[in-house]
Parts: sequence; structure tokens; C-alpha cells
Amino acid sequence: MNFRKTIQRTSFGVISLMLAACTTATEQQAVSEDPRPNILIILADDLGFSDLGSYGGEIQTPNIDQLAYNGMRFTQFYNTSRCCPTRASLLTGLYPHQAGIGRMTFDTGKPGYRGFLKENTVTIAEVLKQAGYNTGMTGKWHVSETNRLEEEKQLEWLAHRADYSPFSDTTQYPTARGFDKYYGNIWGVVDYFDPFSLVNGKEPIQDVPEDFYYTDAITDSTVAYVEQFAADEKPFFIYMAQTAPHWPLHALPEDIVKYEDRYVSGWQSIRSSRYQRMLDMGLMDESNTKLASWQFPEMSWEDNAHKVWDSRAMAVHAAMVDRMDQGIGKVIAKLKTLGELDNTIIVFLSDNGASYERPSKYGPGFDRAGSTRDGQEVYFPVDKEVEHLPGPQTVHAGIGPQWAHTANTPFKFWKSKVYEGGICTPMIVHWPAGIKDPNSVNTSPGHVMDLMATAIDVAGATYPATFRGRAITPMQGKSLIPLLQGNTRQDHEYLFWEHFNSKAIRKGDWKLVQLNPNEEWMLYNLKDDRTETNDLSAGHPKLVTELKQKWEEMAGSLDVYPAP
Repeated sequence: MNFRKTIQRTSFGVISLMLAACTTATEQQAVSEDPRPNILIILADDLGFSDLGSYGGEIQTPNIDQLAYNGMRFTQFYNTSRCCPTRASLLTGLYPHQAGIGRMTFDTGKPGYRGFLKENTVTIAEVLKQAGYNTGMTGKWHVSETNRLEEEKQLEWLAHRADYSPFSDTTQYPTARGFDKYYGNIWGVVDYFDPFSLVNGKEPIQDVPEDFYYTDAITDSTVAYVEQFAADEKPFFIYMAQTAPHWPLHALPEDIVKYEDRYVSGWQSIRSSRYQRMLDMGLMDESNTKLASWQFPEMSWEDNAHKVWDSRAMAVHAAMVDRMDQGIGKVIAKLKTLGELDNTIIVFLSDNGASYERPSKYGPGFDRAGSTRDGQEVYFPVDKEVEHLPGPQTVHAGIGPQWAHTANTPFKFWKSKVYEGGICTPMIVHWPAGIKDPNSVNTSPGHVMDLMATAIDVAGATYPATFRGRAITPMQGKSLIPLLQGNTRQDHEYLFWEHFNSKAIRKGDWKLVQLNPNEEWMLYNLKDDRTETNDLSAGHPKLVTELKQKWEEMAGSLDVYPAP
């Protein structure tokens, strides 16, 4: 089906009739306007499955929630378990190893682990630009190779006291991969008050204003792009790649104060409340989605000696999500003011589950400055000292595994693992002109690589076999448009994951998982056991063997092998 023609016959039927009847100069101008939908993809960073209000959370996210309640929420939509592989998969419509980023952004010389988008890939921006779209990106790129300097120079560079830019090969920058405009960070981790690797186009941004906060800057740039693109006759594609709420835990005081008492009840209490709200709103069904067992049975909030520090950490995490939502509200308001909201597909999702990492343990180095631009020491509070609470620029910390487990309610595990807590993303699609059943919940399995196929579908574009003289790896994703229209689609026969030896494969309702190479494979039926609490491998040995063999077969064809 040519969706471009279909949408002109349905959602834009009124426009089509008007064009056929009109003869004035104004109406002739309307004939030349392109009626295809704009596309806005918003990717959060390390957002937990249940952080949003519309997914059971207590964080104030009214703008994202309105997208959900007037759009479609997905409950089985997958990422690839970490920032850069997910971004690679989303942008290219491929599995991450095929795109060249099976792990991080370092070049190992192995095909699946080059650390940048390989030459046999094409991005959504490149495809849509050729199809007549304006293209822009704001925020976190994190899919080009990052090189280390010797330690002293690296720390000076991170603290903005030396300039060794460019931050990677500029032929790997967004503006070299199909984006007309770009404002954002090339590397992954940022100081939210003074980001490293910040560029406009390809030009490094040498300093920022005193009142700078990066989430706000991403918002302001996105609003500006919307305004610029909407003045043109062509539709636009914008990729708004947030860094929030990825560590370090940096937030504005006025946002933190909203949550300063919210998390004093602790991990288990918040987790139970989130789960109950999920059930109450019909997002999950208690009959097949039990709350996974608390993964830290030796730890209870009552016995936690760091209650003050830990409750503050989650409060800052919430404040970061809150500020991101405020910014998204401004983007929505601009689209509405310009008359573009109804004809814009807005996709919101997270790149992986909440992060278990404790970056305080890492200390300064690689992407973590040990001091600010003006020479203030940055503290890494390994022992959670109350004199170094998270929030300000001078403290570098994360929420840790207990809060990550809570943020990923009702699932097990977190970022980097391929259990549902690591790979299942909250995913919302808002499109008044194209979604048949607003405020609906879709349980069909999907994957971030499906966003390329979806964009191609609505744009009436074609995924190329070659691009700029290079052979392109065939697209792996499938369009989500049938689901948005209230229909079914032919799901992926298999879905595959591998990240740092954490392995999984899904066929239908069956999912086989191996946490690490020295553990046994575990088999789950997700239709009956959404939270992977009941291992069925002993009762289905033939299925385990079949899925293990298929995993190995796919690993070979998807460039997982040779591994570093």
C-alpha cells in the first residue's frame, strides 16, 4: 500500500477536495504545499519504564501524558539496552551490530563494533531528505567514534580549559548524515550546566551563558527548528535526542524542590505504588504481569543508612524528567500555534531502561571532568556523603541499582541487560490525523528499528539499495502504521538482542534469555508471564535448543561475530 496516497485520500481528504475546486491565487499556493505529515521523534535517555505518569509514575509529566492519552501507548516496544546501540538502530532501521555499534563508540576493527555508523548504513534523515523533507536534530548524537587523549589533556578538554576538537571525525557528524541542522552533543555524557562536545552544525560551542541548562537549550533549539521548518512548504523531520535523565544527576533547584519529600518512603514503597497505578489504569493486567520480586532481598529501606542521600538522588532524577516534560510542552505548544500539531507524528520513547550505574565509583576520566571550567572540584560521592547531595554541577552521581529497579517497575533488571527492565521502553505515538483509536494501549511487539520503516511509509519514500555509491544493508524494521490505524501487522518472526554477552531472542510469546555466559539460558512465556518470573526451560528442552540455535544463526548474520 502506498501510504502517502492513502493518507491524502483519508486524513487529507478535505484538502484534496479543496484543491480540486479552488482557483484563486491563495488556493493555487495551497496546491504546492506538501500534505505529508511532519515527523518528530523524541528519545529520552535512561528513562525508566514506569517514570512517566501515563506509565504509572508519580513524576509530573503532564505534557508527555497528554500525548499518551490522545495517542497510543505501547507496552511491548523494545530498545537494544544501551544508549548508543539503540540510537544506531533507531536511525538506521537495522540491528545495532549491523549498523556498526554493537557496544560503545570505540573502533575495535570488528564489523559489528566499529563505534560509528558504517558506510553500509543510511539514516532516517538521509532517506527523508531525499524524499523532500527538511531535517533537523537536537541533543545527543553518540553514534560517532570517540577517541581518548592522554589523561591530563583529556581532563583539561572535558573541563573546557583546552580545545582539542573536533570531537570525532566530522564526516560522522549529524550534518554529514542527512541532517540540515544540528545543535547538540557529539559524545554521550554531559555536564548539564556546561556540556562537553557541544556543537552547532560542525562548529564547537566554546562557552555557554551563566544560566545555561542543557535540557532547556535542547528545547529552545527544537522550538526554533519547528518555527523555521514550518515556514517552508516542505514537511519536516526532527529528531529531539534528550540527555535527561542520564547521569550525572544535575537539575535546577526549582524542579528539585517539587520532589524533595516524594521519595522518603523508599524503593519498595514507590515500586508498589507504581505497580498499582499501572493496574488501575489498565496498562498492565495482574493475571499475567506480576510485580517481579525485589532483586535486593538483603536490602530494605528501613535499614538503609543512606536514606537522605538516596531519596535526594531519586528526587533529582524526577526533576530532570520533569524539566524534560516542560520542554516537550513548549514544542507541542509551538506546533499547535503554527497549525502543525494535528499533522505531526510525535513519537516518544526511551533508549533503554533506567541505569543501575554508580558513576561516582568511576571518578574523573574519559567523559567525566574532575573540575568545572572555573576550577571548582567535582565530587564523586562513593560513600554517599550528605555534604555532597546530587543536583549541583559540582556533584557527579547516579541513582544506582535499587532506584533503577524501581524506575523499571514492574520488570527485572535495568540498562545494559536484555531482560525486560533493560530493553522494554515506554513508547507513545501521537498523531491526530492518523491514529484511529486515541488513548489506546497496544500490546504488539515492536522495536526501535521499526521507526525507519514507519517514517518511510508516511513519507512515501523508498529505502535505498545503494546510497551515494555505497551498497546499503537491507532494512530490518517493519512499519507501525497498521497498528496506528487499528489493524494488525505481521510481527517480526524473531527479535534478537546481544549486548556485552547479555543475550536474548524472542519468537512469538516465547523469550529465551542468558544474563551472562556463565549462566544457564532461561525460557519465559511473555503472554502468561510478562515480568519473566517463571523459568520454563526445564519443561521445554526442544524449544530451548531451537531458540539457542536460532540465536547463534542470527548472531552470525547480524555481525555479532567476530566479537572483540
